[in-house]
Amino acid sequence: MVDEFHRVPDLIYANDTNYIAHIRQDIEKIFDPNLNKLFKAGKAIRWVFYNEDRQPIGRLAAFVNPKTAYADKQPTGGIGFFESIHDQEVADFIFDTGKSWLKEQGMEAMDGPVNFGERNQFWGCLTKNFTDMNSYGMNYNLPYYPALFETYGFKTYFEQYLYTRPVHRPLEEIFLRKLKRLKEIEKITVRNAVGMSIDEITDNFLKVYNGAWGGYSDFNVMKRKQASIIVQSMKPVMDKRIVIFAFDRHNEPIAFFVNIPELNEIFRFVNGNLNFLGKMKFLYHKWKGTPNTMIGIVFGVVREWHGKGVEGALINWAEVFFKKNKLYDKIVMQWIGDFNPKMLKVAENLNATRYREMKTYRYLFDREAEFERYPIVE
Repeated sequence: MVDEFHRVPDLIYANDTNYIAHIRQDIEKIFDPNLNKLFKAGKAIRWVFYNEDRQPIGRLAAFVNPKTAYADKQPTGGIGFFESIHDQEVADFIFDTGKSWLKEQGMEAMDGPVNFGERNQFWGCLTKNFTDMNSYGMNYNLPYYPALFETYGFKTYFEQYLYTRPVHRPLEEIFLRKLKRLKEIEKITVRNAVGMSIDEITDNFLKVYNGAWGGYSDFNVMKRKQASIIVQSMKPVMDKRIVIFAFDRHNEPIAFFVNIPELNEIFRFVNGNLNFLGKMKFLYHKWKGTPNTMIGIVFGVVREWHGKGVEGALINWAEVFFKKNKLYDKIVMQWIGDFNPKMLKVAENLNATRYREMKTYRYLFDREAEFERYPIVE
């Protein structure tokens, strides 16, 4: 069944030259109770759907994430890794299967497409721009997928915007003004992770992460073990030159700008499988320096430093350093939700181009219940 689960998208996208397969091993980690701690209190299941001739025509996974299932008015589960042929009746049957299972788990709504884990991977349905190469870990689907969700009855829970910007473009005037004021009143330093140990990177990452998002209603304080897992998972692909921190006068981290090379510029040669041959291809292209795009995984500033120009300090340092060292050509910013106006404003002030759009949908099982979108982050 596992092999069939991974074969479905290969059949669905057989004639789509823009499709780059997700790495099989990345997906399998999500469904491995030994690797995904959410299984301790949560559940996940997956299905493959066939036609009368026993040919795969769709797939689905459903999840009960213990961290999020009871955070809203109604218990809410998730569905993900949805694939279907262009047939609403087939899609309805697939969605009904997920809904029935989630009802059995006590859920009253479902979000999708989502992941049994964090939002940084396998999250959302692509709604605009089906021609550019999708980034590593980001969902890609055919243009008819949004209609399958919306015809079934899913509504937009939040929209997701992806931005891109040339790396070597000088900093915009608004950031230069803030940066000038910052230099006049504060002494901060910016540097990348070159020379830092993995433990130092982990500690800096943890402090900024908790300082940047602490205080939000749905925020769970990150523990060091979790931060270590995140950084360790980045280690095989990390380029320390593009992992950037800002520090205050006491050398305490106050902001980060964490990037990795665009791995899909390598994985397009791997065909979705990091077996022995796939690993050899990956190591070759990593050595060769094939990627010329970097992905902004996370950008954060400790809350008491908001609005003081620290964002400009990070970006200005990066632009100067990358240009001097001839590193990368452009950056793709991981999706920003429409519920996060502050980060959207940063992207707009950077004159970044919104080049892709996605949606996360929600479906309430009680069709008479009032639907509410994801709340705006203040």
